[in-house]
Amino acid sequence: MLVLLAGIFIFHIITIILLLIATIDNAWWVTKELSTDVWGQWMMANGAWKYTDIPVSDLQDYLHAVQASAVLACVFSILGLFVFVAQLFTLGKGQRFTFSGVFQLIACLCIMIAASIYADVFHKDERNASYGHCFTIAWICFVFTFISSVIYFVLRKKSE
Repeated sequence: MLVLLAGIFIFHIITIILLLIATIDNAWWVTKELSTDVWGQWMMANGAWKYTDIPVSDLQDYLHAVQASAVLACVFSILGLFVFVAQLFTLGKGQRFTFSGVFQLIACLCIMIAASIYADVFHKDERNASYGHCFTIAWICFVFTFISSVIYFVLRKKSE
């Protein structure tokens, strides 16, 4: 059981690291001259990358929703890890891992909301570009947080 708990802990740490990379790094949408994330844009000018703010548009509310959802996914996943460790030492056998599973499920939903809004609203008409590695990592984190939440709920049932 100790090896299983250590594996779950490491899986959770990897998920948090990937969530932070997806939220912070600058490659949700990329072209040869532009790299956009949820916080700003990097433009190639005179052979060097320069940071610029995302142009203010009527899509600003959607951008704030993506930013908030991505940050909330990170927060809930980190809280889920702390709760996981705390539950190991404080709760009885039938009560463990429920809160960790709930926090991971909420993180899963938050990252799904962020990536879905970004895919549906932004860059619809742009043709010579593609989604960057951060967008892909966000969807991988969606799967990882879902798997993690299912594992926590299954562990709760097995420990009863």
